[in-house]
Amino acid sequence: MDSENKIAIFRGQEIRRTLYKNEWWFAIVDIVKVLTNSVQPDGYIKDMRRRDPELSKGWGQIATPLKIHTQGGLQDLNCANTEGILRIIQSVPSPKAEPLKRWLVKVLNLFCHCEPSAIGGGVAIFA
Repeated sequence: MDSENKIAIFRGQEIRRTLYKNEWWFAIVDIVKVLTNSVQPDGYIKDMRRRDPELSKGWGQIATPLKIHTQGGLQDLNCANTEGILRIIQSVPSPKAEPLKRWLVKVLNLFCHCEPSAIGGGVAIFA
C-alpha cells in the first residue's frame, strides 16, 4: 500500500491523514470531531448518515478504510479524500465548516509545493 501517515493541526486539534495513491486522505472521525466537538464522533457519524440519506447512499464511495496510526497502533480507519471530506463538511451544521474548508485548501496547497516527507516532520499546523 502506498501509505504515509501524517498529522495536521486545525485550531489545536489533530487531524490524522495518510498519503494514499499520491493523494491526502483524512480520518473522517477526526474531521467530524473537529466540526462538532463531539466526545463520540463515531456516534455522530452514524446519526449524520441516518439524517442524510444521500450521504448514506454514497458512503461506500466516500469512506475508504486505510491504515492510520492510533494510540492502539496501526488500525484501519475510514478516511476520505478531499472531495469526500467536503461532502462530509456539507452535512455537518457547524460554524467551523468554512474555516475548515479554508484550512483544507492550505494543507493541500502545501502538499502540492513540497514532498510529504518535507512537511515539518509529519506535522502541519495551520490556524
